[in-house]
Amino acid sequence: MDLRLMTAEPTAAERDAVDKVLGEPDSGWVGGLRRAVDGHAAVGGRSIRERRHQLLPALHAVQSSAGWISQGALNYICRRLTVPPAEAYGVVTFYAMLSTTPRPPRVAHVCDDVSCAVAGAGGLKAALERKLGPAGLGTGEVTWIRSPCLGMCDQAPAVFLQLAGGHDWAIGSAEPDSVVSGLVGQTPAFETGDSSDLHVSSGGPLLARVGKESPSDLGDYRAAGGYSALARAFDMGPQAVIDEITLSGLTGRGGAAFPTGRKWQAVADAAGPRYVVANGDESEPGTFKDRVLMEEDPFAVIEAMAIAGWAVGAEKGYLYIRGEYPLATQRLGDAIEQARVYGLLGGNVLGRGVAFDIELRRGAGAYICGEETALFNSIEGYRGEPRSKPPYPTERGLFGQPTLVNNIETLANVLPIINGGGQAFAATGTPGSTGTKLFCLSGSVNRPGVYEVAFGATLGQLLDMAGGVRPGRRLQAILVGGAAGSFVEPDSLDVPATFEGLGAIGASLGSGAVVVFDDTVEMPSIVGRIAEFFRDESCGQCVPCRVGTVRQEEALHRLIEGPPDGQVGLLNEIAAVMRDGSICGLGQTAATAVQSAVALGLVGGAT
Repeated sequence: MDLRLMTAEPTAAERDAVDKVLGEPDSGWVGGLRRAVDGHAAVGGRSIRERRHQLLPALHAVQSSAGWISQGALNYICRRLTVPPAEAYGVVTFYAMLSTTPRPPRVAHVCDDVSCAVAGAGGLKAALERKLGPAGLGTGEVTWIRSPCLGMCDQAPAVFLQLAGGHDWAIGSAEPDSVVSGLVGQTPAFETGDSSDLHVSSGGPLLARVGKESPSDLGDYRAAGGYSALARAFDMGPQAVIDEITLSGLTGRGGAAFPTGRKWQAVADAAGPRYVVANGDESEPGTFKDRVLMEEDPFAVIEAMAIAGWAVGAEKGYLYIRGEYPLATQRLGDAIEQARVYGLLGGNVLGRGVAFDIELRRGAGAYICGEETALFNSIEGYRGEPRSKPPYPTERGLFGQPTLVNNIETLANVLPIINGGGQAFAATGTPGSTGTKLFCLSGSVNRPGVYEVAFGATLGQLLDMAGGVRPGRRLQAILVGGAAGSFVEPDSLDVPATFEGLGAIGASLGSGAVVVFDDTVEMPSIVGRIAEFFRDESCGQCVPCRVGTVRQEEALHRLIEGPPDGQVGLLNEIAAVMRDGSICGLGQTAATAVQSAVALGLVGGAT
């Protein structure tokens, strides 16, 4: 770190951007430290720097204002929050969306991950290079850079525009001209994410309102039955709510499949202040269902969080949304404000004397922050590195307090469970996989989109819903569960897409991503991109993952380029070390897709 950071001063614009987030300027280090000491007893286990949790919002404010974070701006933030400059520098350099070096104020993040690669991201990148120059080397006001999955696989190829001094924007089905016009225009004349742009099929309650009610109108939501579940939950009482969730058999929809009722009960039984955290950092390649829910049904997410808060005894919730979801961020922010105005959040929810409020927090480009404890660290103003377990979040989570954390789809299921009863929910699907599931179909299909079906549908039925593979092409492979999932062959189309069905063939449901590849796709490049993804996204905290993801990619390239002597055995050894020695799920699953691809003969040759 440049030692000039200690003395550099911000510009007036940078100072104003920070002050908008943090409030009136304080008197510097001494005043800030004195207030932190005075308030230490009230924060129950937090660091003495009780305002550190505002670090990421302050960094976002400067990045949005200036297009990068200067030494002076970072130093000013450190003084305001009493955070050591070296620690703040470690945080800002952790995130892909934040820059500590000058760059053009308008940047196009061009996704070239698996689904976008199938949809022509290579040609888009080549065209942008001709128009704007090499990636990251644009001059003047604009540039473009490569990006991992942007959560818009249904509208691939996708581009995220990061616009200093304006609103960030996302472009689906991107073409070079639309990207360039978005970069040079003062206000883009397009908006993606509306239901008219989506292939959405509802076979249950989770997508029932999408495209039928305005996602921005609380009146529409209430007219369609919104907030009936929260009122019913208040009448039932907290324990009865948890009992219904347990009876339903609902399990986590983010990939871990942990029993939801058991998690809620553990938090409710814990002592001390409690928090509810909604994990909207949906970064698994091939996954975009939570984006659709947050964009198209934001009031349902807020209502479900309020029910969770009531059930476990929490008065504060945090909704952590990935930074590359600008439309979802806008709509959730508007929905939270409307809910407050009409007494659906705050100190007296629905006039029942119940306190619950939500703070929206935006990520900044880090796949690892989808891991629950890394997400806590991010909210608290630290690098988004996972914590060792135990203790588990139900015992010691956000700010050191018992914390309930669920992903967006899991929370969305709470409303039909409370309205219809846990027993009815459990009667849908299969005994081991109850309810409905949102599946994300992308890649070589005719109608990529989100499909809600009762558990029990086969992979082949899901493929048919998405219109099958492209005309005249042959199915080559399917990636189930995203980059952390497994490749399966066409002869697996009769396998039920359930936890138990996929488990029986050595695969996993994961987040519900189903990426389809026809015979035109060069599978070695797809598998290589997955290995590259994990190399880039490893937080570097533990050696098995930090070193293993690099060595895996190297061995995979040697296997692809040939001769393959000994590389399969080496890949298996690396996979075992990462699986057994990594702190979190990223390292533990970083080799799963690669190993399955090798086993199916999608890459390499003989051992």
